[in-house]
Amino acid sequence: MKKYIRIARKPLFFFLLIVILYFAIVLTYGTLTDFQPEAEIKLEPTQSSTVSTVTDSILSFTTWNLGYGGLGAESEFFFDSGNMYFSQGKMIRASQKNVEKNVAGILNFVPNIKSDFFLFQEVDFESKRSFYINEYQEIAALLPTFSASFAVNYQSDWVPIPVFEPWRAYGKTTSGLATYSRFQPTHVTRFQLPGTFSWPTRIFQLDRCAAVSRFSTSKGNELVVINIHNSAYDQGGFIKRQQMEFLQKMFVAEYEKGNYVVVGGDWNQCPPYFRFDGFMPEKTSGHTQINISPDFFPEGWTWGYDTQIPTNRKTNAPYLPGETFITLIDFFLVSPNIKINRVKGIDQQFQFSDHQPVWMEIELLDW
Repeated sequence: MKKYIRIARKPLFFFLLIVILYFAIVLTYGTLTDFQPEAEIKLEPTQSSTVSTVTDSILSFTTWNLGYGGLGAESEFFFDSGNMYFSQGKMIRASQKNVEKNVAGILNFVPNIKSDFFLFQEVDFESKRSFYINEYQEIAALLPTFSASFAVNYQSDWVPIPVFEPWRAYGKTTSGLATYSRFQPTHVTRFQLPGTFSWPTRIFQLDRCAAVSRFSTSKGNELVVINIHNSAYDQGGFIKRQQMEFLQKMFVAEYEKGNYVVVGGDWNQCPPYFRFDGFMPEKTSGHTQINISPDFFPEGWTWGYDTQIPTNRKTNAPYLPGETFITLIDFFLVSPNIKINRVKGIDQQFQFSDHQPVWMEIELLDW
């Protein structure tokens, strides 16, 4: 009997050894190839505008997290269940048909909205999850007179999650923040945001950044436009607080130089005083969202958002109106020398992304 037990144990031993070796290889590979950008990186626009100076005091902006073309209404995402090891039967990547549908919806939207600036997040450049569609360049082609710049915040030759389903791994990913402008910037810089997750989670997470574009104005100062995408999956908001402290110093310093400052993007938190469950009171399904503190910025800074239109839906299941939790985490912030004339959320019923666009018109004061 003991002989048979020893024989039976051998296959189990080798199986466990293979699992341990595979896990070690995945983590070693992820650690050695982890994207480690410098604190500041000068970016060169890949497309130029012939308009070198901002001469208008009335300007319009659009911000939208595109969900990389893979998170339309019919999609779910396994990582939103908090498990990077198994997919638990949930979607890892959308089908090619759905990605093409989402990208077509995004491309149809861009030329049909009047906007001087587009601040997009989760724009795929070359990724398996979006079937290697170069979303950044396809959008740029629709805006041939606009400048275009790209700040990478997610880059890997192979994202090996779910860890224990290598045949379904996320794969190659290059994604980031895309900024398009009717004006030609004098400088564009990628600033790495502080704060990291603990190992090994950090090797599978985005390297969050701010893309800062500077424009000359006919008034003699600068218009500083900042495209951001703050951390998600940040329990307690510890990393977001570090990022916000960094950003607050940056924004205020630019304003104190006499510049105009416009910030837009996916903050992954609600603006001050906005109830995270305002669209679905008592139907949170266990979801929560922190708020930016009301006193985080000095007096005079203004938040721009539409209280009537949600900008984000949770992706633990396909979108179901009235059941899927929705909230507002995409919006603008402007410096005291800017007046917000109008802000409008654009309700698409989350057809093409797990986020919805927000459009804003501003007026530069003291012009």
